[in-house]
Amino acid sequence: MMHKQTLRTALAIAVTGLGAAAAHAQSSVTLYGIVDAGFTYTNNQKGQSAYQATQGNVQGSRWGLTGSEDLGGGNHVLFRLENSFSAETGALGGGGRMFGRGAWVALSNDRAGTITLGRQYNSVQDYLSNLQINGVGAMSQYGNGIYDNDDLNNTYRTDNAVKYTTPTIAGFTANAMYAFSNTAGQFANNRAWSVGADYVNGPLRLDAAYSLVDNPASNTTGAAPSDNYYGTGSSIIGTSNVSRNQVFGGGGAYTFGPATVALLYTNSQFQLITGGSLRFANYEASVRYQLTPATLLALGYIYTSQNSSSSTAPSAHYNQISVGDEYFLSKTTDLYLNGIYQNAAGSKAWIEGISNPSSTSGQFVTVAGIRHKF
Repeated sequence: MMHKQTLRTALAIAVTGLGAAAAHAQSSVTLYGIVDAGFTYTNNQKGQSAYQATQGNVQGSRWGLTGSEDLGGGNHVLFRLENSFSAETGALGGGGRMFGRGAWVALSNDRAGTITLGRQYNSVQDYLSNLQINGVGAMSQYGNGIYDNDDLNNTYRTDNAVKYTTPTIAGFTANAMYAFSNTAGQFANNRAWSVGADYVNGPLRLDAAYSLVDNPASNTTGAAPSDNYYGTGSSIIGTSNVSRNQVFGGGGAYTFGPATVALLYTNSQFQLITGGSLRFANYEASVRYQLTPATLLALGYIYTSQNSSSSTAPSAHYNQISVGDEYFLSKTTDLYLNGIYQNAAGSKAWIEGISNPSSTSGQFVTVAGIRHKF
């Protein structure tokens, strides 16, 4: 009888343990997305005005899957698969990648932090995007700095990346990322690393970050593949002409009731294989104002100094002002209207996201559209 009682007790404990494990091992998967489409007018593209149906104006159109599993003891497995597509044509974005915006899996502990592996954002994109003009709301991609020289408009994302993110302690969060070249015998060829930090305390936000890529776009298998980097069709930074790409910056934001003011400085340096370098210093200031619960207004200004020691591009500087309005039809749907003007000295104007430069030192863009989130 004692043996039978002991067996029954052991079985009861085992069943209870399995039930507890099942309770911890809860998982969830969420389908989400954004569809953004509208119309853009440009006063001068190579000397001609342009009326265009455009998409991904405020945010790139996308759909994705994100999920988590609770392993118990404060441990979690996380993942994200995020596609990009054109709402105008239905074509895949991200160079034709199925999940061009991101594809990663992560192991997280509530007290130790999170390790993420896969295609993802670097530390500059993670943290400085909180302060950029396009990030304060009501502003389209056209409000970003010229040529997207600091990559805050996500011209490229990083493959083969391992990232560690700390837990948030007293408002402070930091991360560090390393991305492998994935080429035998060429450990330093097309590799990347970055570090960054974010501090939030009530209405105050402070961010700083640094990133570096060695020999980006030198192949299709490294950290910055050649089909997902800057190209001469959209900037003066040529694909496969960069031996070293460094970006650093910092800034802050403060909220006063319905208004948020943000300041951001970024510095981008491109060492060129053909000789010389391109260096960009971007000074941004922006304000957004929640006029009513349904109406958000935004105003932004960027001054960019472009210093060149390359024979292929002159030194120049740019002044750009952006005005935006966003009207929320619901929590998930809004209408937007933007106007952006850029004036260049020493070069032709070329607003980020526009297909062609102006034939003069000035370029004006206005865009209107609708964005729906699900």
